[in-house]
Amino acid sequence: MRVHQAYRYALDPTPEQAAALASHCGAARYAFNWALGRVKAALEQREAEKTYGVAAERLTEVPWSLYGLRKVWNAVKGVVAPWWAEHSKEAYNTGLDGVARALKNWSASRTGTRKGPKIGFPRFKSKHRTTPSCRFTAGTIRVEADRRHVTLPRLGTLRTCESTRKLARHLERGTGRILSATVRLQGGRWSVSFTCEIDRTERPPLRPDAVVGVDLGVRNLAVLSTGDVVPHPKHHRSALRRLRRLNKQLARRTGPRTLDGGRREPSARWFKAKAALGRAHARVASQRRDGLHQLTTRLATTYGTVVVEDLHVAGMLANRRLARAVADAGMAEVRRQLTYKTVWSGGRLVVADRWYPSSKTCSGCGVVKAKLALSERTFTCAACGLVLDRDLNAARNLAALAADVAQSCGETVNARGGAVRPGARAGRAPVKREPRQRGTLPRQRGSSLALTEKH
Repeated sequence: MRVHQAYRYALDPTPEQAAALASHCGAARYAFNWALGRVKAALEQREAEKTYGVAAERLTEVPWSLYGLRKVWNAVKGVVAPWWAEHSKEAYNTGLDGVARALKNWSASRTGTRKGPKIGFPRFKSKHRTTPSCRFTAGTIRVEADRRHVTLPRLGTLRTCESTRKLARHLERGTGRILSATVRLQGGRWSVSFTCEIDRTERPPLRPDAVVGVDLGVRNLAVLSTGDVVPHPKHHRSALRRLRRLNKQLARRTGPRTLDGGRREPSARWFKAKAALGRAHARVASQRRDGLHQLTTRLATTYGTVVVEDLHVAGMLANRRLARAVADAGMAEVRRQLTYKTVWSGGRLVVADRWYPSSKTCSGCGVVKAKLALSERTFTCAACGLVLDRDLNAARNLAALAADVAQSCGETVNARGGAVRPGARAGRAPVKREPRQRGTLPRQRGSSLALTEKH
């Protein structure tokens, strides 16, 4: 199975190399701002020419694509950036490509061809409010044989904080190919991410015929239909005391804003406090990401069918009483990871309809309650007398949903093979299904109410 997979490694650069990394990211930001300014100036010129009655074919041309922006940049880079030769050309290409992608997304969102929330017109990048990053797609990009160093264009050989053996083994066997490398400064640490094309060996799940329902929540991170409970680690809550102290410390420093809203030069101690706060937040994010990866990997490699809910996380965040706990759980990230990991493991992911009453339905007899308060943590069925934990009852209903899908329209398995990467469409998407009521006949495959797939 050929997939697109990323390998991320923390870097341990020397002070000179760290300065070179920051300089390349600054060049990418400069190219982004220059290209965006050029586009906005061209758009304003076109609007002015329209008021003068200039014909459409004679209006000023707007460099919209990456090819057009790169052509204009190469023509004027000696004037607008006389120091351009100090960096790799990939640094400037990163900024130009960012503008081209942003304009494309804005145009697609404006015309309605892009789904999701509306995308605004791109804005200029600030030095102090953007994550420094630079992407390399050409040149010398390799993992050294000692598995402790990587080589990037113009930056040379940089040491990594951990072994690169997982990626190196694929490259040595010929089952992997590096497509690009992206360096990023986050939480005070430099890291490099290699986007690779990997030939993964198909390894079926340990229990290919087993079905597991996963009920995500706030009190417990996940409750499985097998009865296993994954406790909520609450990384953000554990670090909240430290985060509050660092925020107060930052507020006491001389920052870039005055009390009346003016600008001033921040103090060195303000930058030091800001860096400490960034490292604390990065640590929480890393702990959460590690826990979610362990959970989703265990589910995808153990069970042949995983059933989750289509949760409206954005709506849940609107509840000010639960927003912090919901954000700390990372529910949307669990589904995103399961989407591609089930494909890699040869299983399938079934996504229940958003309005499927998994918590209100009795897993024993199928009776649906009219109301069920959030404070009721124990489900009690008035029809059959079943008394069960609320989350376990919902997980069992989700597991039963997979049987309804298979019975009503046959087995639907995620695509195997093809270029699959996290968050990308490859073959069939996870099955999304509103189950039939117990005791009714299965729907026909050709019916308009049959299985729908959500991409």
